[in-house]
Amino acid sequence: MSAEAIGETTNAREFWAGARVGIPVVVASAPFAFLFGIIAIDNGFSVAEATLMSASVYGGASQMVGLELFGHHIAPWLVVMSIFAVNFRHVLYSAALGRHISHWPIPQQALGFFLLTDPQYAEAERKGEAGQTVSFAWYMGMGLAIYVPWVIESGLGAFFGNLVPDPHSIGLDFLLPIYFLGLVMSFRKRANWLPVVAISAVAAILAVNTVGSPWHVTIGAACGVAFAAMFPPRVREEIEP
Repeated sequence: MSAEAIGETTNAREFWAGARVGIPVVVASAPFAFLFGIIAIDNGFSVAEATLMSASVYGGASQMVGLELFGHHIAPWLVVMSIFAVNFRHVLYSAALGRHISHWPIPQQALGFFLLTDPQYAEAERKGEAGQTVSFAWYMGMGLAIYVPWVIESGLGAFFGNLVPDPHSIGLDFLLPIYFLGLVMSFRKRANWLPVVAISAVAAILAVNTVGSPWHVTIGAACGVAFAAMFPPRVREEIEP
């Protein structure tokens, strides 16, 4: 078998390995995607507009915030700033992820950052910390396995949105926070994990009751990052005999 054929086989294997990792995310995010489509229709969006928003913004929390603000006829710059506040954590994600994908060409990195979500970051970070290469094929396998269903499910939610009189009463959106909690728990063996999570949680709770949503997301994350920077884990130095 030629080197080119071996490379294609490896890429295909990596792609499907990434896709398998993305399947639980699809299951957890599906209710949230349907809910977004339903609420979009309730806020005056067409099916095409709701689907386009999912395809271009690709951020569940940001899309929900955008819908809420559009419905209140807020100034465009406030909409942009609010969505930026919700998505600010992705600046931190991309900074951490960059060291794992620096070997990719620039166009591939740009595509990778577009597909960057919370679970995508968590799985790539876990893979990188384990000393494994974060390949473009693996990353795209997971990224597309989440992105394509998200857009389709948003469109389906919008299409059938008129059949649900009160979308909030369904309560399907509880699955995604549970999945995110699982992601946070998967990093519990890291040094200073508990105090960082506690600081972030307390800061976010205080912020949501004072400053308000969606700024509590950014404030909570910033406080956690600040605490982690001030109290970095100690590196044990092994002295050779």
